[in-house]
Amino acid sequence: MRRLAFRGAGCTLKKLDSMGSKRRRATSPSSSVSGGDFDDGHHSTNIPGPSRKRRRLSNLPTVDPIAVCHELYNTIRDYKDEQGRLLCELFIRAPKRRNQPDYYEVVSQPIDLMKIQQKLKMEEYDDVNVLTADFQLLFNNAKAYYKPDSPEYKAACKLWELYLRTKNEFVQKGDAEEEDEDEEGHDNQGTNSELSSPGYLKEILEQLLEAVAVATNPSGRLISELFQKLPSKVQYPDYYAIIKEPIDLKTIAQRIQNGTYKSIHAMAKDIDLLAKNAKTYNEPGSQVFKDANAIKKIFNMKKAEIEHSELAKSSLRISNKRSAQGDRLSAITMALQYGSESDEDAALAAAARYEEGESEAESITSFMDTSNPLYQLYDTVRSCRNNQGQLISEPFFHLPSKKKYPDYYQQIKAPISLQQIRTKLKNHEYETLDQLEADLNLMFENAKRYNVPNSAIYKRVLKMQQVMQAKKKELARRDDIEDGDSMISSATSDTGSSKRKSKKNIRKQRMKILYNAVLEAREPGTGRRLCDLFMVKPSKKDYPDYYKIILEPMDLKMIEHNIRNDKYAGEEAMIEDMKLMFRNARHYNEEGSQVYNDAHMLEKILKEKRKELGPLAEDDDVASPKLKLSRKSGISPKKSKYMTPMQQKLNEVYEAVKNYTDKRGRRLSAIFLRLPSRSELPDYYVTIKKPVDMEKIRSHMMANKYQDIDSMVEDFVMMFNNACTYNEPESLIYKDALVLHKVLLETRREIEGDEDSHVPNVTLLIQELIHNLFVSVMSHQDDEGRCYSDSLAEIPAVDPNFPNKPPLTFDIIRKNVENNRYRRLDLFQENMFEVLERARRMNRTDSEIYEDAVELQQFFIKIRDELCKNGEILLSPALSYTTKHLHNDVEKEKKEKLPKEIEEDKLKREEEKREAEKSEDSSGSAGLSSLHRTYSQDCSFKNSMYHVGDYVYVEPAEANLQPHIVCIERLWEDSAGEKWLYGCWFYRPNETFHLATRKFLEKEVFKSDYYNKVPVSKILGKCVVMFVKEYFKLCPENFRDEDVYVCESRYSAKTKSFKKIKLWTMPVSSVRFVPRDVPLPVVRVASVFANTDKVDEEKHSETLEDSKVGESILHLEKDKEDVPVEMSNGEPGCHYFEQLCYNDMWLKVGDCVFIKSHGLVRPRVGRIEKMWVRDGAAYFFGPIFIHPEETEHEPTKMFYKKEVFLSNLEETCPMTCILGKCAVLSFKDFLSCRPTEISENDVFLCESRYNESDKQMKKFKGLKRFSLSAKVVDDEIYYFRKPIVPQKEPSPLLEKKIQQLEAKFAELEGGDEDMEEMGEEEGDMTETPSMPQLQTPLASELDIMPYTPPQSTPKSVKGSTKKEGSKRKINMSGYILFSSEMRAVIKAQHPDYSFGELSRLVGTEWRNLEATKKAEYEGVIGQNVSPMVGTPAPGASPFGQQIGILGPPGQQAPPPYPGQSPASQPVMQQPTTPMFVSPPPKTQRLLHSEAYLKYIEGLSAESNSISKWDQTLAARRRDVHLSKEQESRLPSHWLKSKGAHTTMADALWRLRDLMLRDTLNIRQAYNIENV
Repeated sequence: MRRLAFRGAGCTLKKLDSMGSKRRRATSPSSSVSGGDFDDGHHSTNIPGPSRKRRRLSNLPTVDPIAVCHELYNTIRDYKDEQGRLLCELFIRAPKRRNQPDYYEVVSQPIDLMKIQQKLKMEEYDDVNVLTADFQLLFNNAKAYYKPDSPEYKAACKLWELYLRTKNEFVQKGDAEEEDEDEEGHDNQGTNSELSSPGYLKEILEQLLEAVAVATNPSGRLISELFQKLPSKVQYPDYYAIIKEPIDLKTIAQRIQNGTYKSIHAMAKDIDLLAKNAKTYNEPGSQVFKDANAIKKIFNMKKAEIEHSELAKSSLRISNKRSAQGDRLSAITMALQYGSESDEDAALAAAARYEEGESEAESITSFMDTSNPLYQLYDTVRSCRNNQGQLISEPFFHLPSKKKYPDYYQQIKAPISLQQIRTKLKNHEYETLDQLEADLNLMFENAKRYNVPNSAIYKRVLKMQQVMQAKKKELARRDDIEDGDSMISSATSDTGSSKRKSKKNIRKQRMKILYNAVLEAREPGTGRRLCDLFMVKPSKKDYPDYYKIILEPMDLKMIEHNIRNDKYAGEEAMIEDMKLMFRNARHYNEEGSQVYNDAHMLEKILKEKRKELGPLAEDDDVASPKLKLSRKSGISPKKSKYMTPMQQKLNEVYEAVKNYTDKRGRRLSAIFLRLPSRSELPDYYVTIKKPVDMEKIRSHMMANKYQDIDSMVEDFVMMFNNACTYNEPESLIYKDALVLHKVLLETRREIEGDEDSHVPNVTLLIQELIHNLFVSVMSHQDDEGRCYSDSLAEIPAVDPNFPNKPPLTFDIIRKNVENNRYRRLDLFQENMFEVLERARRMNRTDSEIYEDAVELQQFFIKIRDELCKNGEILLSPALSYTTKHLHNDVEKEKKEKLPKEIEEDKLKREEEKREAEKSEDSSGSAGLSSLHRTYSQDCSFKNSMYHVGDYVYVEPAEANLQPHIVCIERLWEDSAGEKWLYGCWFYRPNETFHLATRKFLEKEVFKSDYYNKVPVSKILGKCVVMFVKEYFKLCPENFRDEDVYVCESRYSAKTKSFKKIKLWTMPVSSVRFVPRDVPLPVVRVASVFANTDKVDEEKHSETLEDSKVGESILHLEKDKEDVPVEMSNGEPGCHYFEQLCYNDMWLKVGDCVFIKSHGLVRPRVGRIEKMWVRDGAAYFFGPIFIHPEETEHEPTKMFYKKEVFLSNLEETCPMTCILGKCAVLSFKDFLSCRPTEISENDVFLCESRYNESDKQMKKFKGLKRFSLSAKVVDDEIYYFRKPIVPQKEPSPLLEKKIQQLEAKFAELEGGDEDMEEMGEEEGDMTETPSMPQLQTPLASELDIMPYTPPQSTPKSVKGSTKKEGSKRKINMSGYILFSSEMRAVIKAQHPDYSFGELSRLVGTEWRNLEATKKAEYEGVIGQNVSPMVGTPAPGASPFGQQIGILGPPGQQAPPPYPGQSPASQPVMQQPTTPMFVSPPPKTQRLLHSEAYLKYIEGLSAESNSISKWDQTLAARRRDVHLSKEQESRLPSHWLKSKGAHTTMADALWRLRDLMLRDTLNIRQAYNIENV
């Protein structure tokens, strides 16, 4: 498919792939709705012809009508008017018949853009003319129905013109530039033919751009540096006011890439514009001015070089040069196009783009053998053609454009294209043909789902699916793939295996051997293969709960895939996956089940096989076992070795939580690593709706599912909340969750730094905005470089009409800006406008000061709106005053002042006339001499002739002054024979009153309003004064340069002001002027007062600085007034206000204030909803906001920093309790904006209401807004450029709760470190009167599991009652009775079963027991209890006291062992046989079912004691030697780990010693005898 290289009107054809593909789509949307071929290498060839016109037509690419229709539609759809509105919105849908029935009376064939788009999708437009007819019908319908002055009518006309213009540019390729080239003659035909090739033209343009971009001056400085990007609008706002068509090299590079330029001449125009802009904005002689000329010169030289030499060479040589320089030129263009990228990124982008453009033969075959079945199947689909030979797979080369087809990605959840499949082939991600076929079918199904069944794309999909299936069958018959599921063979042939190192092969071979050992393991006797149930993961349909319990599933097939594709960094990574698989099996399945036993046996086989192979040889290549592979992300070991900065932060947070230990070295995170299984704690999953553990968090981290630290923190917080919800507040796990929660937040704060740094400093931003606005206005210049503000510098600080106002000038405003005293834009604007309006009031409308004031005020409004973005950045009352208001004010002012000024001019002319007559007649009192004057046009003096209109030097009044410059207007001779002249005086700059910063032209003088007569005898010589428009082009003959002056303005001595001369009215001079050989440059020089002004500034700088140090910055406040308001339901005697000043603090309705609060750490926040004054005292009424510490909540709850809650408390408070102002914003406003006058520390967030009655927090939509009168001054609001991300912080109760629990546990421990160690390993501790007791799970769960999982101190499940809890305790006694009977029966049936297996079967039988049977056991227990109940008589046995100690008050006495006669034992006598002690009211972890049953089994009638205590007391660890079989039968599951002990047996011995010691302590404490 050839490339479309057309120019559109109003839009540029964008490349459809981001890497610079040189092909363009020619079909309609499909699974790849837009995009181009990524591998087509066809080029059009030039066919010589007799004429140039025919040759150019032969070079035109073939225009695909479907693609042209799409581009025409997109042009109409994307066109915007001057206000940025999409005109197509008026025509998206036709009017509804119900709403506008008359439309269908006028329009017989309605049509809209939706219908045209649908026809485009179905490819019904085979010809552009059909689309043109539909668009014409659409716009004609609009013109017929709507009136000519309506927006719809105008939009229809404009869009129809745009459509025709765009269509002509698409279909008719020729343009005026091509016609001009026809006249160049036959000699350039070959060159132009080559330039007509779009690909070669682009290469030539890139050469030209490269010449400009890399050019340097002799010192090595890059000339184009300042031309690569446009200047900042914030730093140079006046640039965009002066330059109407800004352009930079980046824009030119983009236009080259987009194919916008159709000739070198088009690019040359942009280069000329680039240079012209630089020279317009910068002064002549500046470095930028010189660089602009240099760039233009370099471009023209390179252009001439290409036109005269390179283009005359053969196409073969040009092709070779293009291939050699293509990537380098592209890199330069890309670097300009993406100026923010680094050099490395640009090079990578260029390399990627070059790879994108390579042909299929060069790319696919470079990494895969063409005989490979995978490649053959892919190539068959990609090369599929129809009967006409057209490539039908082209729409599937790339994914559709997200910008043009956003709905595609909403419908299609797993988009895929041939380019992605090609990339997977290149990375060897396909193992079998089935996997490749699955991706191809996914691509086809996506296309069928998105496109209409009758569309051409849909038909192509069906055709390609048939071809694919036929090819697959052919490959299956032809190729015999040996042992396709084994580890030895693979579907992909690894062509690079010969290059791998031998060490890598050894590692892979070891992993294969270990894998095969597991794969081939069989059960002794039956020969059953043990791995059958481990080959694939369980079905989600059959076992949905598996994937809730097992967070990281693993099977042998996945392990095989990872080994085959070298995804394991080392052998340890594979072993970890194997262990994970076995761990999952044991975790989900019950102990004793077949899967449980198979997992245990396979893990044992794996360990033995690895031991048999021996250790792996050490080498540097072997990755550390600690570097684990991400199983889900599929990252290769080389990539996973280097973590991104975000991954490093996430890993740092995870490791900090995982490795945290308390002061005794106990790792708190151990109990959070894995969730309890559903079989262990079924009620856990009833209480906890979203279970999570650290294994799941780690898997998410490895799979790159966390985009930031906050998302990981949320999962950690949920895990800790779950632990605190399920467990009792006094438990150890509750405390551990709080401590780890605190560690988590501290770690995050250390990594992310200060949270407040993310919030922009609004105060500084406002001050910067005001500073930029002030500098821009004061620096505003006219075309000659004169600052408008210069003429306003001497305006009086006080207006005589308003003498009471404080003085205000630009200099005072400048000091306020420098001292950052402005906090509001409207106040700054008021001060600026006050100075400018005073200048207008005190000066005539035709004066320079007046015109400059109007210009500055207009420029102020323009820059203000640009900086504020019309309220998008800063919303201020100042924005309400626009240029329209200014023009109205100026017109109104002129109407008032013009009649007065006309009258003043009339009086002034009469006065001047009278003064002139008086000056002429002042030579004598009689005045007779005036009658003898003889006027003439010239006169002679000292051999020189002087004429009317000549300029002369006149002797100054004082000797130290320069000669005066006078223009002769009259010459005469009086009766005494003395000659006189009368004329106008011209002042030099130092003779005027002006600002020191004002600049003047060299040799500039000013026409003054001073006229007088002088004797001719005082003439010192001749000079010339020329008007500014002639001075730089002409020069007078026979005059020295120092005697030639230029005049541009007139100067008024009365008003001390300058005004430019529009019309030169001086008398015609006798001097002859000739053109200058070289026009003079326009150079302006500083005032002679500039240096003295600097000296004065230096003198006063020290005093100013001293005054600044001594004074604190006082912010200027805007003038406000009290605004009363009428209240219909107000109380008598109360005066209500909307705005009120109290204690120099301005308050208005809706403001939030700090209120004094007694007993609280922080003051409360109140909102003013009513204000009133009664009897001289001020009050306000409104709701109260409370802080998190004033609410009841879980310690693990997190709050936003500075979050408050709207309470249901509303109070009336005196204003004397107000401490200051603050702001409470809704969640949306808090993220996006701030009031400018409130400090960030006093801004709060509120998104919830706190109900005191039910202690619940409920979110609401937003805070209440108030509508106030116009007299109330609104707050200015600054909007952030992008919303901030507020951070959450822990509850203020967290630290207090941790301290309470630590103190409680320290008290319970009683200083016994050994008990702390036991508590660490076993579980949570609770307080009892005599000793710390460890908690156990609820009784109903004791028959499920032989040991207790970590998170096992449950609170009562929601909905359960105390009655249910009591039943659980009764069930414990009934169950023990039932267990003692059933255990003997089951043990007789299964003598080889272990103790744990027997316990599991007993529990199963108890669960299956009928309710009536259970009640019978409970009844037996109740009957057996009665003889034991009663109050001991005086002198009762010590054993009775012991029972009273161990059992709490009110608890029933324990029953005897079933089978013994309770009636034969007197109540008050000490029992001669052992008795069973009932459990305490709170379950204990050690006293679970196994312990009870073991206890009962040890009872014997022949012994007076329960156990052989004498042997127990004498037993020592060193005297007892256990065999391996005996050690394996130890109840090691009682302890979670061996802790600091060497073996588990040592840990159990230590536990035995501790229990024995406590027993002896009880005996000593309570004096128990005769035990």
